[in-house]
Amino acid sequence: LLADFGAEVIKVEDTGSGDYIRWSPPYYEGAERSARGALFLALNRGKRSIRIDLKSPQGKEVLITLARHADVLLESFRPGVLDRLGVGYERLTQANPRLVYCAITGYGQDGPARDRSGHDMNYLALNGLLGLTGDPQGPPIQPAGQIADLGGGALMAALGIMIALRERERSKRGQFVDCSMFDGSLSWLAMIAAQTLATGQAPGRGRYALAGGLTCYRPYACADGYVTLGALEAKFWSAFCRGVGREDLLEHAFDPPGSDAHRQVEEIFRGRTREQWQAFATEHDCCLEPVLSVDEALDSELVRAREMVAGLQQPGVEQRVRLLGVPIKLSRTPGDPARAPGPALGQDTSAVLAEAGFSDEQIAALHSAGAVAGPAETTEGSFLSA
Repeated sequence: LLADFGAEVIKVEDTGSGDYIRWSPPYYEGAERSARGALFLALNRGKRSIRIDLKSPQGKEVLITLARHADVLLESFRPGVLDRLGVGYERLTQANPRLVYCAITGYGQDGPARDRSGHDMNYLALNGLLGLTGDPQGPPIQPAGQIADLGGGALMAALGIMIALRERERSKRGQFVDCSMFDGSLSWLAMIAAQTLATGQAPGRGRYALAGGLTCYRPYACADGYVTLGALEAKFWSAFCRGVGREDLLEHAFDPPGSDAHRQVEEIFRGRTREQWQAFATEHDCCLEPVLSVDEALDSELVRAREMVAGLQQPGVEQRVRLLGVPIKLSRTPGDPARAPGPALGQDTSAVLAEAGFSDEQIAALHSAGAVAGPAETTEGSFLSA
């Protein structure tokens, strides 16, 4: 996201196969092997790539030198890993007191779970969000999007970094930014947590008002798919009820699922197709929208109008690579998702080192010692390609 707005982002990878997602399908044919994966390009467009062996003394010195010239260092190791390698926060901020050091972890830098492994679903399980998702009589339903990874981790890190950079303008000093994916995704439950802390009672799965607990605010099956009704406010619920000729339901907006009113509304929705309900919503303003598949959404008029699918010219690929666009629209300095392609593994190692002040002889010596590596054909391997 920050690269789309012009930040120079240097991706530091190991001297082996690098980021495993590089090797995950689907692939764009014609691109360099390490930069052909659609998933990799989605997350790494506009970045540069260098390869450093952080277990070697020379590699550690390379990272320290790069940190002297950097505004921000972002890492996602478990707490203490870079400290044990000798290139953690204390060492890097000795080299550059203005450095903003951001660490994304599962459970944070302290607390009883700091050293535990985890993935998106685990964080949502422990913060209560997963337990709220699904029908009352059914199991928890795992969200398809990476709520904790992206919403609780990456977005919170970007925000924390920008806050720390802004504060640095006053103090002239950097600081440590501790971003936990558990904390970040828990913050998405602000209203539910406030309700629970105030009453001592937590809503059950499918019973929270904004998670299927109200007749006026939930998805419904229709004749050929599903639609969503979000008629929380009286004017929207009134528009729906009057539109379907059921003024007798006006007083039942907040009835729970399973109630007589809810069953009647279910029957009403089953009587029309998605297209018919879309036409209804055009005539009656009641917060009613169809449930689209991902391919339908990406091909929609709304996505096109908002430029939320963009084309990227990846070297070697004949057609433009299609990826999501920039979700934040700035009037004077808009982001550019096609600013630069996704990098091949280690393609910028020598150039970045030269920019940091290393001589040609020093760079050659680092390569010879295996402390750094440039572009190379690497053994493919990813659990996502199994």
